[in-house]
Amino acid sequence: MPKNDNIDNIIDHKLFTEDDIHQMCVKLGKQLTEDYAGKKPLVIGALKGAIFFLTDLVREMNVKEEIDFMDVSSYGDSFESSGEVKIISDLATDVKDRDVLIVEDIVDTGLTLKYMKDLLQKRGAKSVKCCVLLNKEANRKVDVEVEYYGSQVGNEFVVGYGLDFMNFYRNLRYIGVLKPEVIKLANNK
Repeated sequence: MPKNDNIDNIIDHKLFTEDDIHQMCVKLGKQLTEDYAGKKPLVIGALKGAIFFLTDLVREMNVKEEIDFMDVSSYGDSFESSGEVKIISDLATDVKDRDVLIVEDIVDTGLTLKYMKDLLQKRGAKSVKCCVLLNKEANRKVDVEVEYYGSQVGNEFVVGYGLDFMNFYRNLRYIGVLKPEVIKLANNK
């Protein structure tokens, strides 16, 4: 890790600007408004990464929705998925007979999303769909449908706008690609 806290020292380049992200939210919000017209979806934010995206996305949706949060992880403190998904914090809302929309910052391996979709179906949800800001198919380990997404991304390590590196940098207003040497340094510690 760089010695000082200057974020510019860890970012290789910006991948998506604030405006890019806003346009993704507007486009997705319009589509979700059409698809959920006449329904009252339960929008579930996958913590912690989805909070910024969820907030901006639901403000672009013109439907009566309810919001809840779930903290589910297959990463723990690691950079790579352990393959084992754990519920850290569960929903407070019953999903039975509800149209559920899971909101994620990024889908990488797909393990967490598949786990959440299967769990919510077992709990009796009427429908379960997912809206993610970034869809990273390069590392997909399971077959899981991502019904809505803002953009595809390659196999780069991205941070900002909810996406983190060691629980830092979620607060960036843009999405940047982490310098490879930063990851290498962190892996060697």
